[in-house]
Amino acid sequence: MKAPIASNLDHSNFTHDWLGLAGRVCVVTGAAGGIGAEISRQFLNAGARVVMLDLDTSRLNHTLQKWNLPGSQVQGLPCDVTQQSSVETAADRVQASWGPCEVLVNNAAALYADAVMDIDLTKWNKLLSVNLSGYLLCAQMFGRQMRTNGRGAMVHVASISASVPQPYSGAYSVSKAGVKMLSQLLSVELGEQNIRSNVVSPAMIRTPMSEGIYHNPVVLRQREAMVPAGRISTPSDIAETVLFLASDRASYISGQEILVDGGLTQSWLGMIPRPGFEKQDTTTTV
Repeated sequence: MKAPIASNLDHSNFTHDWLGLAGRVCVVTGAAGGIGAEISRQFLNAGARVVMLDLDTSRLNHTLQKWNLPGSQVQGLPCDVTQQSSVETAADRVQASWGPCEVLVNNAAALYADAVMDIDLTKWNKLLSVNLSGYLLCAQMFGRQMRTNGRGAMVHVASISASVPQPYSGAYSVSKAGVKMLSQLLSVELGEQNIRSNVVSPAMIRTPMSEGIYHNPVVLRQREAMVPAGRISTPSDIAETVLFLASDRASYISGQEILVDGGLTQSWLGMIPRPGFEKQDTTTTV
């Protein structure tokens, strides 16, 4: 099983800049968490200069201390993506230290358990402020730097629940569906400035936040059995897709969503009982 967060960097990739990300200024929000930390790590492996933004500065500093990298490669900045002034300050600091942002990964997210009929409006608005309005604010602040620079790429981390309702999760599905449309709008409005915008949507994924679910071996086997790939995804699976979309290798891809689900959504009809159409046992005995 691959570890959700790797702490060692592979510098051998620096001389093989297939993605064309070496030296690029890449900003990752929610960078102290499982997915955000792995995205940042892989950007660093690709030779990029990475700015890790997170509200949880202690966890962010802990990650940076583990990596023990020089400040010329990575910096961590406190940022509350729900506050315009906080995002503006972070954007100004990036511009002043390294120049304009060239890649933005919107990854910060929140999740609350609630039925739609019961959720308090304050809680609803709080989740939307992180999962959707925060994406807008970061796209605006860092996107303006991209416009001035004449190029850029945005990758927004959404979820399978943007397309498939995830019940009893409050505003989560609504927020992630909004992320998809926000990305499409950005791709249209910023396309002529040579700025692309795309979405990566994970399905079931093992992160420090969800790891407790998989401590139950029965639950783990049940979930793995649902996925044609036979395993639950890790932050590395998501990060590798993000890097591709951020790179020049995806220079003609914009306004799209890549669903990283191991084939899960293609298998649902096969889970419905259909007598006569079941998988046949082809093993033979002698």
